[in-house]
Amino acid sequence: MGDQITRDGKAYTGRLSHPNRVRLAVSLFYFGQGIAFASWASRIPDIKNVLNLSDAQLGSILLALPLGQLVTMPFSGRLVTRFGSEKVLTAAVPLYGFGLTNLGLAASDWQLFLFLFLFGVVGNMCNISLNTQGVAAEKLFPKPIMTSFHGVWSVAGFTGALLGLLMINLHIQPYIHFWIIALLLWLNVFLNFKYLAGGIDPAAQTRKKFLSKPESMLIQLGVIGFCSMATEGAMFDWSGVYFREIVHAPSSLVVLGYASFMIMMATGRFVGDRLINYFGRRRLMQISGLTISTGMFLSVFLPYLVPATIGFMLVGLGVSSIVPTVYSVAGKNAKVAPGMAIAMVSSVSYLGFLMGPPLIGYISALSNLQYSYAVIGCFGLLMCFMVGRIRAIS
Repeated sequence: MGDQITRDGKAYTGRLSHPNRVRLAVSLFYFGQGIAFASWASRIPDIKNVLNLSDAQLGSILLALPLGQLVTMPFSGRLVTRFGSEKVLTAAVPLYGFGLTNLGLAASDWQLFLFLFLFGVVGNMCNISLNTQGVAAEKLFPKPIMTSFHGVWSVAGFTGALLGLLMINLHIQPYIHFWIIALLLWLNVFLNFKYLAGGIDPAAQTRKKFLSKPESMLIQLGVIGFCSMATEGAMFDWSGVYFREIVHAPSSLVVLGYASFMIMMATGRFVGDRLINYFGRRRLMQISGLTISTGMFLSVFLPYLVPATIGFMLVGLGVSSIVPTVYSVAGKNAKVAPGMAIAMVSSVSYLGFLMGPPLIGYISALSNLQYSYAVIGCFGLLMCFMVGRIRAIS
């Protein structure tokens, strides 16, 4: 049970834990989400080869994960608003770990599609509840910290990529690899669930149905999130394939593109709050869009190990602050409860995650993987345009 806390004129169900302990607990949950997703991403080339999938087939199958996330959006927002983000997160993370292990069991394309869909369903519940936790924890501090939470996620992604490389070199099958990660997730829940932020008291929230007319500002934030997540999806799902088939990297360095992307995204997120204070959200996000396009086009026009790696690093730096800023702004909307606001923005944003990876596969089948990445590079330019249209981003 927690004490009633009032901040910014709103009621919160606080806990007796020190704010720094709450921040640590939330950070560890972000770490768990990041390492789990990176573990899957690092083994995509292996699973592609084992199932003998073409680029187009893999692109279609990868559609399942964001599709599962997308169809669960309305329910996740309602669950978080109804029961609290800490309860939903505590229940969803163990299921997420179990869902990860199923991916290692897939013996056919339809099984992989099904398991990815279920992985996306539970992953969305984790995503909405975790980002709502981030907004609640940020309320306990006088300065922005949301970007640093996503920085922890990125560090976990980099760690997961290195762990994936280790597992590949040790010839450990994905199924065993994924079970190791699942056990780590379960241990984290057991040790830290009681320190999660209580969140906003549902009784004090402004109630709004998910399918009612959405706030215009939230839709525009979602479009920016769409551009960023389409780019991230392309990097998560196709970077290993790009380095193997276009860059022709040695097998031991196939994961280098993904790792370089993740480490720069992590670096950008840990300094993101300071950069926001210096440049302002609007200018930083516009610079980020240009950086994304520059990095993507560099890797397309110079598809060699060094320039492609530098290009992927620029893309990671560019996307680093976009999604955390979008969620932070959305979660502070005065008219919509944080869980519902984040779900609304995510519904639009995850269309990018939904469309990006399959789009890569389809364009690759018609031409090649380089042209696919060139199309994704245009999203950075679109992002610059959209940021200038939203007054709430200052």
